[in-house]
Amino acid sequence: MDQNALQGLLDSLIATWENEVVEFKQAGKEYSTSEIGKYFSALANEANLRGLERSWLVFGVNNKTRTVAGTDYRPEPDRLQSLKMQIAENAEPSMTFRTIHELQDPDGRVVLFEIPAAPRGMPIAWKGHYYARAGESLTNLTLDKLDEMRQQTMAIDWSAQIVDTRFDHLDEQAVQTARNSFARKYANRFPEKEVMGWPLSTFLDRAHLAQDGKLTRTALLLLGKPEAAYLLSPHPAQMTWKLEGEDRAYEHFGPPFLLNTSTLYQKIRNIQVRLLPNDALLAVEVAKYDQKVVMEALHNCIAHQDYARSGRIVVTEQPDRLTFENEGDFFEGQPGDYIAGNKTPRRYRNPFLAQAMTELNMIDTMGYGIHEMHVGQARRYFPMPDYDLGESGMVRMTVHGKVVDPAYSRLLMQNTDLPLVDILALDRVQKHLPVTDDMVKHLRQAKLIEGRKPNLHVSATVAKAAGSKAEYIRTRAQDDAFYAQLITDYLAKFGQATRQEIDTLLMGKLSDALNEEQKRHKIGNLLTKLRRSGRIRNTGSRKASQWELAE
Repeated sequence: MDQNALQGLLDSLIATWENEVVEFKQAGKEYSTSEIGKYFSALANEANLRGLERSWLVFGVNNKTRTVAGTDYRPEPDRLQSLKMQIAENAEPSMTFRTIHELQDPDGRVVLFEIPAAPRGMPIAWKGHYYARAGESLTNLTLDKLDEMRQQTMAIDWSAQIVDTRFDHLDEQAVQTARNSFARKYANRFPEKEVMGWPLSTFLDRAHLAQDGKLTRTALLLLGKPEAAYLLSPHPAQMTWKLEGEDRAYEHFGPPFLLNTSTLYQKIRNIQVRLLPNDALLAVEVAKYDQKVVMEALHNCIAHQDYARSGRIVVTEQPDRLTFENEGDFFEGQPGDYIAGNKTPRRYRNPFLAQAMTELNMIDTMGYGIHEMHVGQARRYFPMPDYDLGESGMVRMTVHGKVVDPAYSRLLMQNTDLPLVDILALDRVQKHLPVTDDMVKHLRQAKLIEGRKPNLHVSATVAKAAGSKAEYIRTRAQDDAFYAQLITDYLAKFGQATRQEIDTLLMGKLSDALNEEQKRHKIGNLLTKLRRSGRIRNTGSRKASQWELAE
């Protein structure tokens, strides 16, 4: 604002005088920064509660006479502007003045601090304390006001909000990758050439990245250029990879998340791990981390993050594990509800973002993600993921990259048809976590555990014998339910599959006792069995099959 506009603003504020969103101070040279921070918190919170965009703290006005008296508070421009950083460092979430204006009034210098309203659903604290106003007085934010603010986002989808920006704020490579993913997902509905020929606004609308041709926060998160992240301020769009251990390093990643999730994954040191190296018969080599498990975890963090809390997604790599952290409580149910793969969530914190990520094949919205991560770890004989919901409104998930108990891994290698519920219980035993009496009885009868509560441990004996244990592992057949589950999981994840794709999925997993022709015949029988049971259907022809889950 120029001086005339500022003068008009000041006259208007003085005319209406102090209230919950305006505070006047004469303020001397050494006015307390801590006091300014308290007023910042109070005025930001009150502006939010009244649906206003801003509030004002004004220095240089006498409270008693309601006239300009002038102020010598930080007359040096650089020092005055440095107050922004001091406020940002102690405000939670980190916010600061939108602008600090200086007016040279005829009666003296006036400083007008323009304070943005607190984000919806997120009250502002100063050094850990929430402040508010009671008329002209500074006070603590009452519980009813705190609850009112925190409930603001319950019916509002942060990710669906329109952003006043241009298409050239989108990354061209990310847009092209998004088109390719969309075309693959809907190959049976739209020819690839047609999808590639859509105008950008049409594609963005159909992929749930825009509304009526207007870009949303979702579009900027997934496809935006790094330099466009400021359009989401004060909500940071950032993922951080952090390496801990003997070596220490970190790197931040902003939009476009569609591309940078893969870039972050490449930072992780995913070496080959030799399991049970002291047992020559059973030793195998697997990657330390399964790429699908890591990407599923990272995409879930993006989809479920509570962006209004102004936090970042953090992936911490330690020598033996990866930890994924994102802001926001578990939105519906508990992690354990989704492990079996039977629960479908009814609500999402960010439904618009979740739908867009589904359109681009980043996630599914059927609740299979947690189930897939557990199955992926079990197939590699690794411990199950761990969840820590804590009390701070944050979700922390740990993916193990190292064996906890060799007996657990040995048992999984020699009993590859174990139900997931048994594997989960064995995982709790190896981690010395509580197990129900009924499950203990079941595991003991199956000779999978030994000892007495609370000193249970996974059985160290080989549950199934064979003349050659290594040969047994290669030739032992899984039951049909296992292979059928692989097929339906694949279709749930990718929507559809050709016969060639299903062959690729299963051929390496079938018993080596079968030749190539026998393996193809078995796969054909599995598909027929699933089709007759009404679980899948062929939308292609007999010679060019296209399998998908039945509605």
